[in-house]
Amino acid sequence: MDYHPTHGAYPATDLFADCGEPFVAVTDGTVLEVSRVDRYTKRGPQGPENGGLSVSLLGDDGVRYYGSHLSLVSKGVEAGVRVRAGQQLGKVGRTGNANNVCHVHFGISPPCAGKDGWWIRRGVLWPARYLDSWRRGGNREPATEVTEWQRRHGCPKAP
Repeated sequence: MDYHPTHGAYPATDLFADCGEPFVAVTDGTVLEVSRVDRYTKRGPQGPENGGLSVSLLGDDGVRYYGSHLSLVSKGVEAGVRVRAGQQLGKVGRTGNANNVCHVHFGISPPCAGKDGWWIRRGVLWPARYLDSWRRGGNREPATEVTEWQRRHGCPKAP
């Protein structure tokens, strides 16, 4: 797996791997949202459906971790289900607005709920520093930074 430290117009990263490779939970937590249907169309509104098949996890640390563009969401992965770090949530794919490139869009954010929360769910912090730490066996975690972001911004509606 490889990733770029930056992303397009907002803080997130794309995790590049072959289609069909496992996408796993980065921490223990509870599944918040699951999308098993790719509703993205180029003619439709850009934003809410861009992720295609996706899983959103509320970690025990209070942080939401989001993975999208999956080719499959694993059986039994449903909203409200407890998962463990390393448990497979789905498989790498290219659904939604993935530009036909196999990868997982990975976002870190506060658990802002609601239909208009897509622009927060997609990511509000740059994940690379955490991914770098985890790759080296470190335990740097984003809870403090996420809490501070939410203190400053709340859960604002999409711009």
